[in-house]
Amino acid sequence: MIVLNGISDVPPAARGGAFAVGTFDGVHRGHQALLQAAKERASELGAPAGVILFEPQPREFFEPGKPHFRLTPLRRKIELFEQFGLDVAVVLTFDAALAGLTAQEFVERIVAGALAARHVVIGYNFRFGKARTGDTETMRRAGNALGFGVTVVPQVGEGATVFSSGAARAALARGDVACAVEILGHWWRVSGPVVGGFKRGAGLGFPTANIALAPGTDLAHGIYAARVYADGRAFAGAAYLGTRPTFDDGAPMLEVFLLGFDGDLYGREIAVEFIDYIRGDARFDSMEALKAQIAKDCAEAQAILDAAPTHPLVKGSKARGQ
Repeated sequence: MIVLNGISDVPPAARGGAFAVGTFDGVHRGHQALLQAAKERASELGAPAGVILFEPQPREFFEPGKPHFRLTPLRRKIELFEQFGLDVAVVLTFDAALAGLTAQEFVERIVAGALAARHVVIGYNFRFGKARTGDTETMRRAGNALGFGVTVVPQVGEGATVFSSGAARAALARGDVACAVEILGHWWRVSGPVVGGFKRGAGLGFPTANIALAPGTDLAHGIYAARVYADGRAFAGAAYLGTRPTFDDGAPMLEVFLLGFDGDLYGREIAVEFIDYIRGDARFDSMEALKAQIAKDCAEAQAILDAAPTHPLVKGSKARGQ
């Protein structure tokens, strides 16, 4: 997959394609409907299938001091786009210059100009351009004038569940991993370097690999069954996020005990994939009681992971009428 940081030097192989446009936080099943439509239009046209996205995300640019629960950092988005079989990913730096472009300028300079798009796919609620004045009808009119097709994908969901980034965040905030997976269509994960802790887990016989979560990551506190990726290998794990009420009620830290692993991961990058929520955070009256509970949690995590598929088993999603 070709990944472009900006449009200053677009190779011929990245031009003339069908492009889905958006922020794509989570690359959830609603987003995947846009990507699938882009792939289908690209196949019909004999053109590359691509995506145009913004980094940082517009909300992060306009509210720089407000923590934001980002579901997928850029690197994870690129991984998911590649897994989905896209040919091109165009990453546009969302800064004052881009935010200041009118909707017409955005289309003329970027979509029809630099990328020479032959088709554009957007969601039913897509807004773009200075002060968000552009909408789906704006894009349709621009396409008619400039010679590219436009597909507008309606809201996507299943039953009472709407597939959106906000719904996925809300599910994770209440510890409903199953609902988050239904929305995302993939296991949600975080990654980062392993940092030092207080080594209390090691003292209890359960040494952990600790990751500092990004500000705004509003994940329910408690114990999770997790799959951990380190050094190109996958390990079963029991993950804890909380304030350690038995010890200090300190700042939350993600602590992961890798089941059956014996080694040192300090300073290395790991990814933690959340498979299921086991229980909430709790205070224990003694170290013996805490140690016994951790042993039970690890056994439950192992049982969950033994039964879990490598990829989530989700049903086909349904588009809802506009």
